[in-house]
Amino acid sequence: MPEVDRPEPAAAERLAVAFARILRGAGIDVPVGRAVTFAEALTLVGVARSSAVYWAGRTTLVARPEDVPAYDKAFDAFWRGRMAMAILQGQPVELTIVMDTDEEAPPGEGDDEPEESEGPTLVVRFSRQEVLRHKDFAAYTHAEFEEARRLMADLRLHGALRRSRRRRPSRKAEGRPDLRRTVRRSLRSGGEPIRRAFSEPGERPRRIVLICDVSGSMEPYSRALVRFLHAAVAGRGRIEAFVLGTRLTRITRELSSRDPDAALARAARSVPDWSGGTRLGEGLRDFNDQWGVRGMARGSVVVILSDGWDRGDPALLAEQMQRLQRVAYRTVWVNPLKASPGYAPLAAGMAAALPYVDEFVEGHSLDSLQTLAEVISR
Repeated sequence: MPEVDRPEPAAAERLAVAFARILRGAGIDVPVGRAVTFAEALTLVGVARSSAVYWAGRTTLVARPEDVPAYDKAFDAFWRGRMAMAILQGQPVELTIVMDTDEEAPPGEGDDEPEESEGPTLVVRFSRQEVLRHKDFAAYTHAEFEEARRLMADLRLHGALRRSRRRRPSRKAEGRPDLRRTVRRSLRSGGEPIRRAFSEPGERPRRIVLICDVSGSMEPYSRALVRFLHAAVAGRGRIEAFVLGTRLTRITRELSSRDPDAALARAARSVPDWSGGTRLGEGLRDFNDQWGVRGMARGSVVVILSDGWDRGDPALLAEQMQRLQRVAYRTVWVNPLKASPGYAPLAAGMAAALPYVDEFVEGHSLDSLQTLAEVISR
């Protein structure tokens, strides 16, 4: 790279925006905030030393180790070619991007030799599953739902660990003496208890309670989220599943089948108010009275999947969320609308419930559900 002093902020912004576009085309997720940070880094380290620019971009723009190879290729094409200097000097440059997809090209297509370009050529590999992971559920086609179902089957929910009443052998010489194991060890030394054994409290995952809103306002997302509930319950963990519309319905038994179509059909038959109204406050009151406060929610991770639109009394919803928070280990609210640009929790139900929520996360895509699984396990 030619020797160039530190660029002005405007020039650094142009370089950062152009390089971020190249990275997005290579399949790397680069939010606007990271591009802004990279532009600020360029004004500090300059563009004279290639290694400084490389590490400034890698530390600010790359979040996953598997994106490093694609980043390296994009960096070589952009910074070690002629694009960076051309953008810095305000000159246009021609970039050739070759798309390499996972699917084979139909016969007769792709046979023509591409025209040679004087500018750099960047080979971008397109992954259909990677695009699907970030796509909004509301924009899914029927075929994409079937593909998403297979990807959801790999999700496993594990609640945060808690101390169990069962004890386990301790590797350290501390804790409660384990008389039975000590006697067994003494048989190897003629009955002399030379090595004493100890035990310590064991750990087990906390119960997870999933409550999914299936009202009319959640219709673009309820189909995918109920499939997520099935994948969680079928994973054979300590998981309870409910759906909530104008009333609360427990569907854990219906979703316990390994066959997703059969499980969802049984669940649909047991829910009379699918795509109807929403009474979150009354539904949570029924849950607290019948299951939650009596024991199901005590020490559990309670996850509510809803957009927060409620036809009931917001004060009742706030009261029931407060009751739930007192007994639960953690309350998590998953709102698919949170990913929308400019979203604010202005709905009456969402605003009433938010003060009693420990984690407020998105739930509009497969990637957001993976993040939800990580939040539940903490």
